[in-house]
Amino acid sequence: MTDATTAAPAAGNFIRQIVVADRAVGKHGGRVKTRFPPEPNGYLHLGHAKSICLNFGIAADFGGRCNLRFDDTNPAREDVEYVDAIQADVRWLGFEWDSLHHASDYFEILYLCAEKLIRDGKAFVCDLSADEVREYRGTLTEPGRNSPWRERSVEENLDLFRRMRAGEFADGARTLRAKIDMASGNINLRDPTLYRIRKVTHQNTGDTWPIYPMYDYAHCVSDAVEGITHSLCTLEFEDHRPLYDWCLDQLDLPSMPEIVEPMRRAGLAGPPSRPQQIEFARGNLDYTVMSKRKLMALVADGLVDGWDDPRMPTLAGLRRRGFPPAAIRAFWERAGVTKQNSVIEFSVLEGCVREVLDANAPRRMAVLDPLKLVITNLGAAHEETIEFANHPKNPDFGTRRVPFSRELWIERDDFFEVPPKGFHRLVPGGEVRLRGVGIVRCTDVARDADGRVTEVRCTLDADTRAGMPGADRKVKGTIHWVSAKHAVAAEVRLYERLFTVADPDDTSDGKTYADHINRDSKRVVQAWIEPAGAAAQREHVLQFERLGYFVADLADHADAKPVFNRTVTLRDSFAKG
Repeated sequence: MTDATTAAPAAGNFIRQIVVADRAVGKHGGRVKTRFPPEPNGYLHLGHAKSICLNFGIAADFGGRCNLRFDDTNPAREDVEYVDAIQADVRWLGFEWDSLHHASDYFEILYLCAEKLIRDGKAFVCDLSADEVREYRGTLTEPGRNSPWRERSVEENLDLFRRMRAGEFADGARTLRAKIDMASGNINLRDPTLYRIRKVTHQNTGDTWPIYPMYDYAHCVSDAVEGITHSLCTLEFEDHRPLYDWCLDQLDLPSMPEIVEPMRRAGLAGPPSRPQQIEFARGNLDYTVMSKRKLMALVADGLVDGWDDPRMPTLAGLRRRGFPPAAIRAFWERAGVTKQNSVIEFSVLEGCVREVLDANAPRRMAVLDPLKLVITNLGAAHEETIEFANHPKNPDFGTRRVPFSRELWIERDDFFEVPPKGFHRLVPGGEVRLRGVGIVRCTDVARDADGRVTEVRCTLDADTRAGMPGADRKVKGTIHWVSAKHAVAAEVRLYERLFTVADPDDTSDGKTYADHINRDSKRVVQAWIEPAGAAAQREHVLQFERLGYFVADLADHADAKPVFNRTVTLRDSFAKG
C-alpha cells in the first residue's frame, strides 16, 4: 500500500467523489480505510463481488487499507465452512485484506458499550415477546407505543442485563433495546433491539456468550473500533443509517477508557474512528436470484449440485464454470456505482468473460456430437502430426502438434444431406476445408438400420495441403476435427441459464422462482478431444474451436477421465435481435 497522503486518482462515481472531498479537507487525517463485512451463513455471490471490488478498490486507489470482517453475530446460521469459503473467494477474485477480524472479536467491547448506554439512560431491558414487540412497534402510518418496561431504573436495567449475560434467563425471555423514539417516522429508530438471548454455541467463542448483539448495533461499533473511515453498504441500509449514527453519537467511543484494554486484546492498535456510512445500489442481474435464502434452498432441495454448481451465481460456482476473476472485476467496473437500483443483463457479464478468454485461452479441437469421417484415399495405417498455433493472435502461446489419421470425428451438424439455406459446410458431393489439413469432397455415406448417417466418406485433395500449389484454393466452409485413433473421450457438461425467465423473483403470476427452473440447464455429453486438450490441468480454460470456452472441472477432472464445463459460447445466443 502507498501512503495515505498519495495523490488520489480522478474522482469517478459518487463514492470516489466523497472520498476525494474528505481528503481535500483533511478528514480522518487523509486516511481511507474500508471493510468488507460478510455474514458467514452462505457462499458469496455476484452481488457480494460488487461490494468486494468497491471496498478493496477504493482502499487501493487511495493508498488506504481494507479489512475483511466476518459479521458472526447470529451463530445459529453460521458455519466455519462459509468462513473458509469466503476467504478463498476474496483471494480468488484478486484481493488481499489488510487484516482479518470477526465481530465476535469485539463481544467484550460491545457489551461494555451496551452497559454505557444503560448507565446513560439510553437503553433498557424489555420483557416483551417478539410478537409483542412487533405489535407495539406500530406501522408506517401509525406511531408505536412505549414498552411497559421502558422506564425501568438504570440500576434495574444493569442488574437484568448482567443476569442476561450470566445466562440466567431463557431464550427470548428478555432483550436489551435502545431508548430512542417510538413515534419516529423511521421504524428503525422505534426502540430497536440491541441484544437478544440466544443460548447457541458460537464457532469462535463457544458457550462463553448466551447473549448476542444485533447487526445494526455490532456493525457501527465494529467499524469504529477498527478505524474504518468510509463504511460502504448497499442501499437497503439507507434507512438504518440514522441508527448507525445514533449509536456512535451516544457512545462517543474515543471517550470510553474502559474499552482501551479490550481493544488491545482484540488486536486493535489505533483509537476508534467516527466512520461515515455511505449506501450504493446493489448489483442485480437478470435470469438470476441472489438471495442467500433462495440460493440455500436451491442447494437444500437438490435443484442444483451444491453451492459450487456452475449454474449458481456464487463465486464458487462461477469459478468452477471457468469465469475468470478479471472478467468479474471488469464487469462491475463497467456497471458503475450509483444510488439507482437497476437490473443488468447477464449477457453483459458473459461478454466480459469472452473478452478476457479470447485473449488468454489457448485453442484446442474437440467434437461434442461426433460423426465419423473417413478419408478413403489415405491408407488405413496413415498417421501424421500437424503443427497448430495455440493462439491465432498471440505467437507467444507457441505451437502444438496434433495427430491426424484416416478416420476422424467431426461435428454431426457440420454435415447435412439436405442442407438448410445458407449452409456452407459438408454435403453429399460438396467440398469443405478440414482445419489445417486441406479440402475434402464427400463421396458417400454409410447408414445404420434406421437410416441414420453413421459415417461420411470423403477424398482429400492432396494438392490443397499446406505447401502445395493448391493450398490457397477457396471453399466456403472450414470445419474442425479430431483424429478418431488418437482422440481422448471426455465428459463435457453443457450449461445454460438456471432460470427460464428474466425475473425469477417476480411472483405476480402466482409462481415462485423454483417454478422457473430451467430443467435443461445442464446437459452431459461424451465428447472426443485432441490429446493436448485432454491433458489440461484442473481450472485451465481452453477455447474448443468453433464451440466455445471450456474449463477443466475444478473437482472432477482427471488425466484418466477428463471432465470439462462449458464456460460460455463463442457468441451470445441470448442477444436481442
